[in-house]
This record gives sequence, structure tokens and C-alpha cells, in this order.
Amino acid sequence: MADTVYAPTTAPNPKDKCFLVPTDILDLKRFCVKLLEVLFSVVAFLQEEFVSSCVACNALYFFEFVSCTAFLFTVLLLGLLSTPVHRRVGMNCWSMLDFMYTVIIFVFFFLASIIFSASNSGSALERSAVAFGFLASLSFLLDLVLFYRTHGLPFKYAQNQENPATGSNNPAEAEKLNENGA
Repeated sequence: MADTVYAPTTAPNPKDKCFLVPTDILDLKRFCVKLLEVLFSVVAFLQEEFVSSCVACNALYFFEFVSCTAFLFTVLLLGLLSTPVHRRVGMNCWSMLDFMYTVIIFVFFFLASIIFSASNSGSALERSAVAFGFLASLSFLLDLVLFYRTHGLPFKYAQNQENPATGSNNPAEAEKLNENGA
């Protein structure tokens, strides 16, 4: 009897999905590239973890720190950008955050891979970890290129966004309006 009452009016909500790819922040290509970033970062990290002895341990530790950080934070960012959670956080500068994070991780991963490749003992495990470090760096660079092609630089986007409180996209004008109580 309950089925006859609720069946015609109950319909699944298509916006109630776990993953929201593609969105205005993250399209399908960049989602796949971010998955590659996660995969390459975790493989580089795990291979580095199995290195039993090191010639220059500081290079190994730096590579370990960067690869682990890249893995964990990329998983977090991917989880935020591809689910409805990013709408509930209350931030409106996701593009800027994504771009700046990707630039910083690319630079550090590339440097860590260069330093670790120059100062390791040459074991197969170390060379493989370095190779995955460079693959991760390339995937972060590809993510930046795709971001730039689809969105441009986020700094221009952030400056051109309209202030919802004042209806102005000029920061100085918006500040004057806020001071005057308008």
C-alpha cells in the first residue's frame, strides 16, 4: 500500500550523486590527469619507502616528503573538487587554490626528482622511484596546461568576479560602498 502512495511522486534526484565530474571547476580530462597525479605520486612514494640504504639521505627524505605530500593533498583536493563537498565549504576561489597548489607541487616534485636522481646509489628501486617522480611532475605540468587552456590564469578570473555583497567587480569601489554602509 505504501508503494502506491509514494511511487508516483518519489523520483531520484540526479544532483544527488557522489561524484560531480564534470563541473565548472574540474572537467573530465583534468579529473583523469589528477587521478594520474595520485597514482604516480603514491607509486613514487611507495618505491622510495622500500629503499633500504641511501648515499645522500637528505635527498631521499626530501623526495619522500614531496611525494607523500603530493599524494595526500592531491587526494584531498580531488575529493573536494569532484564531490559536492566543495559547495559546502564556503570558498569561492577553488580555481585559484587548484592552480597555485598544482604549480607549487609541480616545482617541488620536479626539484625533488632532479635532486634524488643526482644523488642516489643507482639501485633499480631508486631509479624507478625517480622515474615515477618525473612522471608525476609531468602529470602536474599537464594539469597546469589543461587548466590554462580551459580557464586561463585564475588571477584574472578572481579580479573579474563580481562582489555579491555590493554588485561591483571593482575592489576599491566595493570597499568604499562597504565603508559608507551601502
